[in-house]
Amino acid sequence: MKILKHSGALVEFDARKLHNSLIKSGADQTIVRDILQQIEAQIYDGMSTKQIYKTAFGLLKKTAHSHAARYNLRQAIEQLGPAGFFFEKFIARLFSTEGYQTQTNLILPGKCVSHEVDVVIKKNEQLSMIECKFHAQRESVTDVKVPMYILSRFNDLKNQEHLLFDALCPIHHCWIVTNNRFSSDALRFGRCSGLHLLSWDYPENHNLRDKIDADHLYPITCLTTLTLNEKNQLMEQNIILVKELLHQTSALDDIHLSANRIKNILKEARELCQQKL
Repeated sequence: MKILKHSGALVEFDARKLHNSLIKSGADQTIVRDILQQIEAQIYDGMSTKQIYKTAFGLLKKTAHSHAARYNLRQAIEQLGPAGFFFEKFIARLFSTEGYQTQTNLILPGKCVSHEVDVVIKKNEQLSMIECKFHAQRESVTDVKVPMYILSRFNDLKNQEHLLFDALCPIHHCWIVTNNRFSSDALRFGRCSGLHLLSWDYPENHNLRDKIDADHLYPITCLTTLTLNEKNQLMEQNIILVKELLHQTSALDDIHLSANRIKNILKEARELCQQKL
């Protein structure tokens, strides 16, 4: 049975991949088996992965909103757009959880010209810049031209001292973070040039998804009990993570939600942040 990927390529349907993604949602084996059986009964030649995802998402949502929320993670990150401004804030939150000081959306002077820098982080007196390459489309890939361009910007910035976090300091390292994937040439060039790369699936055991799951750093856009407009209103209030909503529940009153809806939203948020994987 062949299915249609986001890229337009036809590939063999792999039930194991679907099984693994359902397990990562936090659903137990009984629920996963039941959903797999229902999807396999409906699948047909040429069915799109988008349709399969939509069906699985709907079935998970019937078992627990928090399962659907975790299954929805990649699409939720794609909602941190459209230009990626909230994605930059989200990445800063991830590094902050790892003990870094962070600042976002800066203009720093280089040796030759000034540069917009998405995020700067500092830990153990080491300062790093982070460039975020946000893609709203699943099939988009960060190719080799991106690390080549960012390396030239890093080289212009790294020998200058910058007043950041109340101290003058040069930039020691450069990260490139994307919500999608790097091409093989981009990975090869980045590693060869000493750049730090982070994507949805790279590095293999400490990638973007791993970092999110490890500390339950789910973006507010994961929540299935909120509309897209409500999610945007919360992000405008600087609530980027589900964890932050649990500590700032008054934000839900601020966007004029009913008491019953607030109860359901907070229930999903608590379950999502407490799930053990």
